[in-house]
Amino acid sequence: MKILVTGTAGFIGSHLAVKLLERGDEVVGLDNINDYYDQNVKYGRLQRTGIIDSLEESENIPYGKIIASSLNQKYKFIKLNLEDKEAMMQLFEKEKFDAVCNLAAQAGVRYSLTNPDAYMDSNIIGFMNILEACRHNDVKNLSYASSSSVYGLNEELPFSTNHNVDHPISLYAASKKSNELMAHTYSHLFNISTTGLRFFTVYGPWGRPDMALFLFTKAALEGEKIDVFNNGEMLRDFTYVDDIVEGIIRVIDNPAKADETWNGKTGEVSTSSAPYKVYNIGNNNPVKLMDFIEAIENKLGKKIEKNMLPIQAGDVPATYADVDDLVNDLNYKPSTSIQDGVNKFVDWYLEFFKYNEGNK
Repeated sequence: MKILVTGTAGFIGSHLAVKLLERGDEVVGLDNINDYYDQNVKYGRLQRTGIIDSLEESENIPYGKIIASSLNQKYKFIKLNLEDKEAMMQLFEKEKFDAVCNLAAQAGVRYSLTNPDAYMDSNIIGFMNILEACRHNDVKNLSYASSSSVYGLNEELPFSTNHNVDHPISLYAASKKSNELMAHTYSHLFNISTTGLRFFTVYGPWGRPDMALFLFTKAALEGEKIDVFNNGEMLRDFTYVDDIVEGIIRVIDNPAKADETWNGKTGEVSTSSAPYKVYNIGNNNPVKLMDFIEAIENKLGKKIEKNMLPIQAGDVPATYADVDDLVNDLNYKPSTSIQDGVNKFVDWYLEFFKYNEGNK
């Protein structure tokens, strides 16, 4: 297939592009390479896939021009904003994609409290442009990142895709719920197969510097304290990035189908009479935040000093994914253990940042 993957300078998108290329797909990557977090990590991901050959070349990536990978002839990249509708339409018209996986978004719950406009631009207007481009270019296979954040005030565990998600507690979560609603509309009106993927606390090599594992590892190596919110009484369904990517690929290969038995009185929330589906992708095994920190300590062989704090606005105390649909429909369930996943991340971190005892 020829697949557009948005967010390929990002964490999950970069891993997905690599896996799709390994199996022989043709991939066009897209990202705006914004400065939400350390851009050198983003440039490192692009270097990994041959879009740039060194970090020094990062300033020379042109906007709106397709760049060929020096490592794989089936990979191309374009620096583009999702909200640039004209450029998006031109890209779709030129490249004629078989499938689209939209992983580009303004991420982060806490950032949405102070920078709401960024979420409207990328997550709402940008996603609208994706839907319109699919509609007008006959792309019938669209998968996209949603989030476990949509569960908001729901307290029923494990979180099921058939639970009510009408009470988000951050604008980020509201934007992701909006994506699901928008996708259903286009599935219903234009017969586009859309599948939303509610990711649960993804972690692993090449991860985002604003996320807990990255922050905790950096602090531990530099002998600094870490902020532990909700006094450590957090449960998170941490999910290793390779498990997430495997789930995405299975969804790309199995586009949503209309449920012919569905009706508006008794039909499940996660399916429809249109070709629409929503899945949870999580480890189905929530871990205490303190146990997660202990896994980092085990790998590094040192204790981390902790600054215990109350829960922050926008955070939920627990996440726990019900993945029965993923198992039943796609015969898949994430399985990487926390200690194995943390070990792989720390090994990558030490290599990428060339950390040694002398640079504390």
